[in-house]
Amino acid sequence: MNKILRLLVAFMSVAFIATGTADAGKKLTIQGSDTLLEMVTAEAAAYMSQNKGAVIQVTGGGSGVGIAAIINGSTDIADASRPMKKKERKKIEKDGAKVFEVAIALDGISLYMHPDNPVSDLSTAQLKGIYTGKINNWKEVGGNDAKIIRYSRENSSGTYAFFKKHVLKKENYAVDCQNMPGTASVVNAVSKDKNAIGYGGLSYAEGVKVAKVNGVSPSPETVSDGSYPVSRSLYQYTIGKPKGLAKKFIDFELSKKGQKLAVKAGYVPLPEPVRLSSLASL
Repeated sequence: MNKILRLLVAFMSVAFIATGTADAGKKLTIQGSDTLLEMVTAEAAAYMSQNKGAVIQVTGGGSGVGIAAIINGSTDIADASRPMKKKERKKIEKDGAKVFEVAIALDGISLYMHPDNPVSDLSTAQLKGIYTGKINNWKEVGGNDAKIIRYSRENSSGTYAFFKKHVLKKENYAVDCQNMPGTASVVNAVSKDKNAIGYGGLSYAEGVKVAKVNGVSPSPETVSDGSYPVSRSLYQYTIGKPKGLAKKFIDFELSKKGQKLAVKAGYVPLPEPVRLSSLASL
């Protein structure tokens, strides 16, 4: 995806409207994960080009924001880069409603560094040390004698929560870690500071160096086979099984064509057994 389109997607709410008769009057709202924003935006544009009259509005804000939106009924689908929390499920299920979860793609959380940074490989233990504040100088991990400048996502982000759980092992982030409102903001900050480090989705890594983790580079192959250590599933949530346009759209995302669109947008498709299982669950 080109830089101009990336900036538009990252910093604006994006809505595509197609005119016609086949799905006239049908509208679907999707909100949540900034990690998923590019993929779902591309899927929505493709779906509407083929289904005249359908209206699909896609916005970001973070996984927590999207999940809160389906809880309060202000969106039809929540995009999330982390599983829904127990306390979030309880809010939905207390009145007898059911949570529907479906995996729609895979992603590898990439570690972004400035292209001039000589460090090219970090262990998960080193990453934990950097982000909890136990490692504060690049020379401690084989780099230059310079203070590490840490960038993170904001705490409403599913990427923030996933990274904290799986890399920091639930320890707190360092107090000087700078939380950014979106992955594009993290990439932009790191690209301008040779001593910076940040993290985010695989599809956003433009203009920065991506480090190996435990000797493995993030790629569609290493994420798909699980050898990249910071891999994850990306989800969509609805209250109850999706119906109408929501079901049609998720069917499209999980179709072979939809998964090819995900690849073009920089994401990792689901393994075939997982894709078929997701389709069967609808």
